[in-house]
Amino acid sequence: MTRIPEPDQTPDGPAYEGRLLDRADDEIVDQGASFDIRTLLTRRSVLSLAGIGLGAAALAACTPRSTASPSTSPSGTPTTSPSAIATPDAGSSAGAIELPAGEIPDETAGPYPGDGSNGPDILEQSGIVRGDIRSSLAGGATAEGVPMSLRLTVLDAAGGDIPFVGAAIYVWHCDSAGGYSMYSSGIENENYLRGVQIADSSGAVTFTSIVPACYSGRWPHIHFEVYPDANSITDAANAIATSQVALPQDVCESVYALPAYDGSTRNLSQVTLNSDNVFGDDGGALQLATVTGDAASGYTVSLIARVDTRTAPTAAAAPGGGSPGRP
Repeated sequence: MTRIPEPDQTPDGPAYEGRLLDRADDEIVDQGASFDIRTLLTRRSVLSLAGIGLGAAALAACTPRSTASPSTSPSGTPTTSPSAIATPDAGSSAGAIELPAGEIPDETAGPYPGDGSNGPDILEQSGIVRGDIRSSLAGGATAEGVPMSLRLTVLDAAGGDIPFVGAAIYVWHCDSAGGYSMYSSGIENENYLRGVQIADSSGAVTFTSIVPACYSGRWPHIHFEVYPDANSITDAANAIATSQVALPQDVCESVYALPAYDGSTRNLSQVTLNSDNVFGDDGGALQLATVTGDAASGYTVSLIARVDTRTAPTAAAAPGGGSPGRP
């Protein structure tokens, strides 16, 4: 049985590990996302944070400045001709990633963001900072489907394309039936497939999830918002970038052949990257993920996003043409 920690009594009121509780009458586990984040950051050692700072500074000094232009693949899908930059990578002291041709496009957060901008707000809830987003918070339902590891790497374009260390990334997407937790019929009281991670020294965050369905009128996608730091996530107006990840067609076709994704094959046949009302501007050139794996063992989905804080976010209202919902 998990022991719930008791607060300390200080002259200024109840506290935990030296931090005053935001909600003095509630238990420590119910203090909300802001308190969770402060606890997380406090527990990081000063030495580790100093190392990250030195690594980022060194990276800034050696990052080449180069540009690239979009090209077209043999299938007609726009791609990029990126340049390579040196940056720390998971599991190694140094690696190479490819620099996208431009800033990640601003896209709509859609009608089901769950960030407080359109009804429900999960970003205020304790436990939202997590890596595995398959289950609802507080022991709710678990979304079933083909396993997916989502890795987003965020670069600070205004700072010379160095890793955006400390940025908070909020991710959400539909389930295998096309429904969005907190909104769709039957799962209004669930909040699975939503979570926040804090970018590491590589500017990367990784989520454990499932491959989303294809619902009518939209290409298969994953939503994400970028916030400048962990303390900013409790107000959607603080987001410095809002965009979407597009999934490759061959991956989707393999996944949607499975019974759990009934209806997705039909929906996918009725839309293309070029006709999609979000990715259609450029065929998802800067948003099409790199994917490895298979439908039996799961996939690793990766995307690099350049975020330029010198440009004002322009995320629009939800587009028409999509009909998410559980059949």
